Order: sequence, then structure tokens, then C-alpha cells
Amino acid sequence: MKKTKVLLDVGKLQYAVELTRALAHPLRMKILEFIDRNGDINVNNIYRALQLEQSITSHHLRILRSADVVSSKKEGKLMIYSINYDVVGKAVNAVNNFLGK
Repeated sequence: MKKTKVLLDVGKLQYAVELTRALAHPLRMKILEFIDRNGDINVNNIYRALQLEQSITSHHLRILRSADVVSSKKEGKLMIYSINYDVVGKAVNAVNNFLGK
């Protein structure tokens, strides 16, 4: 039997782990759904609407930002968050391909 050698790009693999970890958390999914429904939005509106502590919300947004799932920009004193739909779409496609869907 012939063995197939699998070559992995460690950098891409680490990013894939970070991305799937970011997307696999129920609270982060809730935050993403809220941003998706409301468009570009500041952190104050997110934590107030979802009845979360500001520090918890910022922590989860930092993880999403680190995985490039959300983008942020500063407007005055506020951080405005938006979903990076290209990254989310690629993640969904990769999972679907892996699952054979």
C-alpha cells in the first residue's frame, strides 16, 4: 500500500485553529449575529443590547478581531466593529468542504 505524504503549512494551520476557535464560541456567535443585523456598530451598543459586561464584550471582540473575523475602526472615542464577510465566508466554505456538504 502506498503512503500519501501530507504537507501542512504550520502558519495556515495555526490561523485555521484561531479562526475556528473564534467562531466556535456561542457568545461570539451571538455578538456576530448582532453585528450582522445592525451593521457597523460600536462596542457600547453591543454590550448594552446583549446585556453583557463591557469587559466581557471587549474580550470576545478582541478574539474575533485577532482572527480577522471582525474589523474595527476608531471614530472619536468609539471603536466601531464590522464583520469581515470574506473571512467568514471562507471559513464556512472550508467547513462545508471538510464535511462534504
